[in-house]
Amino acid sequence: MKRSQFFYIGILMLFFGITNCKSIDIPNYESQLAPTLPDYNLPKNWAVLPAAYPENLKHWQSVSSPLQADVFYIYPTLNGEANDLRWNVPINDKIQQAKVRNKAVYFQASAFLNAGALYVPYYRQAHLRSYKNYEKGGKEALNLAYADIKAAFESYLKNYNNGRPIIIASHSQGTTHAITLLKEFFDDKPLQNQLVAAYIPGIAIKKEAFKTLKLMTSPDETGGFVTWNTYKKNYYPKTYALWFKGKAVSNPITWDAQTTSMRQDHKGFLYTNSKLYKKALQVEVKDGLLWTSLPHFPYRLFALNKKRYHAGDINLFWQDINENAVLRVKAYLKAH
Repeated sequence: MKRSQFFYIGILMLFFGITNCKSIDIPNYESQLAPTLPDYNLPKNWAVLPAAYPENLKHWQSVSSPLQADVFYIYPTLNGEANDLRWNVPINDKIQQAKVRNKAVYFQASAFLNAGALYVPYYRQAHLRSYKNYEKGGKEALNLAYADIKAAFESYLKNYNNGRPIIIASHSQGTTHAITLLKEFFDDKPLQNQLVAAYIPGIAIKKEAFKTLKLMTSPDETGGFVTWNTYKKNYYPKTYALWFKGKAVSNPITWDAQTTSMRQDHKGFLYTNSKLYKKALQVEVKDGLLWTSLPHFPYRLFALNKKRYHAGDINLFWQDINENAVLRVKAYLKAH
């Protein structure tokens, strides 16, 4: 298939291939076989640092000098091949690094580029199977991955932050780790005073998941979080009652308490041909889910039979996030 396809379609095809494969014996988790612990004092262990943005990322920078804030981005699961028996991927794995830069950073982290200086650490990401096999090695793999995120964030605070306001951005497995990071460093802690917002879609989150971090319900609100899980309109996943019903949901187009939005409200999604398609979809908040219409754009047939839009949680609302992140940073700076 050519480049002109949804970023999330490729991920979904990969996901379905994994879950349908039952012939692979899953190895036991062996801590002594874990990849080498990264040193985040070394720039080579960061996918993105403000002093060395990749050329393809600069394409999306619309201001010569970003706002006086930082964005700490944690990328989603990118290693899910059934024949990859590793529980965690080494950060120097060249294939994984390319996925991070050319998929996650380009299609997701780029949405926050104009809100502040971007920081993206490589981490020993857990394999996708870690969720399905949580009690059989997945927990240990995810804990190892979070240990890297924690170490990277501590290095960021020590070497780079200098008291600047912070956006936490993540998706999927990245959000799994972001939730823990927020609880450990921000929730009911002094660092919450530096939090502009946490954009943490892709994992179901309880409304009361945090002590003092609240679900934000206005476009310029700061100090809380926003989250959503995107599915095709009128579709309930099999795990709806267990995982999603009653969970927190934000409207990533209006950013307020409205449960619906129209196509004309949609500011644009980023497609893999590097084009933004405006007024392409409308959404509905539905008790734990974010329902979306079929995107209205020239290649919409690629998504005709897709019901789970998980991998598009960010790039479907790329321009909406871009503008909102800038708005929240400006609101934070004005108030502080």
